[in-house]
Parts: sequence; C-alpha cells; structure tokens
Amino acid sequence: MTAAETSPEHLLSGPEKDPAGDAGHRDAPPRVGFFTDTSVCIGCKACEVACKEWNAIPEDGLSLSGMSYDNTQGLGASTWRHVAFIEQPTGSSGSRPPAPPAAPGPEGRALLPLTDAPAPAASAPGSGELRWLMSSDVCKHCTHAACLDVCPTGSLFRTEFGTVVVQEDICNGCGYCVPACPYGVIEQRPTDGRAFKCTLCYDRLGAGQEPACAKACPTESIQFGPLDELRERAALRVDQLHEAGVPEARLYGHEPDNGVGGDGAFFLLLDEPEVYGLPPAPVVTTRDLPAMWKHAGAAALSLLGGVTLSFALPALTRRKGSR
Repeated sequence: MTAAETSPEHLLSGPEKDPAGDAGHRDAPPRVGFFTDTSVCIGCKACEVACKEWNAIPEDGLSLSGMSYDNTQGLGASTWRHVAFIEQPTGSSGSRPPAPPAAPGPEGRALLPLTDAPAPAASAPGSGELRWLMSSDVCKHCTHAACLDVCPTGSLFRTEFGTVVVQEDICNGCGYCVPACPYGVIEQRPTDGRAFKCTLCYDRLGAGQEPACAKACPTESIQFGPLDELRERAALRVDQLHEAGVPEARLYGHEPDNGVGGDGAFFLLLDEPEVYGLPPAPVVTTRDLPAMWKHAGAAALSLLGGVTLSFALPALTRRKGSR
C-alpha cells in the first residue's frame, strides 16, 4: 500500500508532510531543497554559470539592462538561476526612495557585523550612499505545485526527492503551467514553445551528488540538503544575525503552512520580499479548485432543475385542464 493510498486526502493547499509519498513514491528519501542565505552572496554568478554548463542551457542573449550588474534580469526558460543585484540607499529600510544616480563602488556591498569587530556606522538617510543586496533566485519547488496540477500531459511530475521536474520530451507547449506559477518562474522557450525551469539537477541527485549551483557557490550562500535540516540551520543563522545587530534578517518561504505549503527552496533575506522581486504572500493558484467545482456542480444542477420544471409545469397544467 502506497503512502498516497494511506493519505486521508489529496490536498491542494495547507501543510503536507510527505509530497513525494503523496505522489506515489514508496520509501522515498528525505525531501531535499535549497536554503539561500543572501547575507553572504557576493554576486559572483558562479551559480548561473554552473547551472547553464551542467544542464546545457542555451545562451539567452547578452543585453545591457542598465540594472546594475544584472543583465539576465530574471528567471526564464534559459535562465534557471538568476542573481539579482539590488542597489539600495543605506540608512533606510522598507519602502525605499528612488535610488540616486551614483553607482556604488566595490565597497558598496552590504556590510554585516559578522565578526567581533565593531559594526560600521550606518550612513545617514539621504547621504547618497548605496549598498547592494544580492540574491540567487531559483524555482521554489513548492509543496503544492500548481504548475504540476494543471499540466495535462504529465510532463511535470514530483520526484522521489520531493522536487518538481519538467520532462522536456513530453511537454506539448500548451503553456498552462506558466500562469499557474505564483512566482512567475516557469517559462516557455520562444523557439519551440516548451516550458523549462530548474530541475534541482535531478540527474545529479540520482547519482548522490548535490546540484551544480550549490557545488559552485564559493560562499555557501546556496546550501543544499534535507529540507528539515536546512530549516533548522536557517533559523540558527537568523538568530546569529539578530544577535550581531542585523534585525532585518528574516526567512522567506520556509513555513510549511504558507500559501504554497512551504517552498523546497527558501531564502534568508535582508529586506522585504518585494525588494528582491518576490511576492510577499504567494498562494497556490489551484487552491480554490475544489470549491469552484462544487459551485459549478451546484450551478449545473440548478440549471438542469430549472429546465426540467419549465417543461414539466406546462405539461401538468395542460393535463389538469383536460380533466
């Protein structure tokens, strides 16, 4: 008997302890994922390069975006890892005023008091100084993956590691998965219409190796491992940063009871999610499907009853009149 058969119901939202088991995988290994600690990201883009090399992802053009050192701009069919560079005025938080025109120098990296040395004094708001927030974004491998739920061909599937993978040879290019993703991650490749996204290096996992991006990260900003272990490690890291005088440090996507049932790839951020281009409260887009089908069924029954009555009542009236 599979775990799926013992599960009380197939959930489309809410906490779910064993997504791989619910997908029918017997004796699945512990669920694995990414913990990305943006406080130690140096923006080297080694993760982007390693991802492209290992997965043989085609180049996606070289254009100067004018967005700091960020020329890939976002995740896409040919960019499965994306390092964001956010230039931010120092001495402020939350809603930011427009960035001044001056570009930051190398010393503009976010400085964190991670050692016993005294923390550098914060610049006064409006001083014109900037800091960089850097973050390597990736598919979140949601516990409740709407992209998988809406795929009509089974191209998207849940692996035994709890990750979500696209089988490019099965994808028919319908594109249903694209609007279903609450993070806007998955995209169709313009050349053939098929959808692509991070596979969390499924082939490497099968060989007992870590994903290429985590292997290449020189600062361990991208950490790979069992998800429960990563969550514990992330909580300790947040406590460490708070004690070091970085109260704005927070986790994003780690809660098993959030709108997507918890992410398989979650983050430690130094500002609000919107600053990094992340939705503040994502919700799986198929969450309300059961209620919608119930309402649709009730509406169909009501319509059928009305049509039946419209024919039955005149017939009954004529029968009574003829007696």
